[in-house]
Amino acid sequence: MIAATFLSLACTLSACEQTGEAEAPFTPDYRGIETHLLDGDLVNFHVVMSGARTTDDVDRYAACAAAQYALIRGYGFARHVRTNITEEGGISRGDAVYTISPTLPRGLRTIDAEVVAADCAENGIPMV
Repeated sequence: MIAATFLSLACTLSACEQTGEAEAPFTPDYRGIETHLLDGDLVNFHVVMSGARTTDDVDRYAACAAAQYALIRGYGFARHVRTNITEEGGISRGDAVYTISPTLPRGLRTIDAEVVAADCAENGIPMV
């Protein structure tokens, strides 16, 4: 009983499934970012990657692009407007729109560009 409890706890801590199989390693292939200034502070980001586990990985790649773009333009913040994601043949494509601004914009999905860019660099996610 104690051994089974320990094994269950070990699996929980190591993020393995109850079947005993370990998760496959995350090996993304970031294939590129295109940026298009739409109007003033509105920017469109097209990102392409393979190896995404979920759409969250594609969202994060686009957020990294937006954060770095904001910093390049001398702004400190961005606000997510929308993201459309498609996947075909293992290739994920994100079409994201963000506003960039020098001050914290109103809205729920805002990002501090400096913080997000640092996190992206630390995690090896390419930026603009």
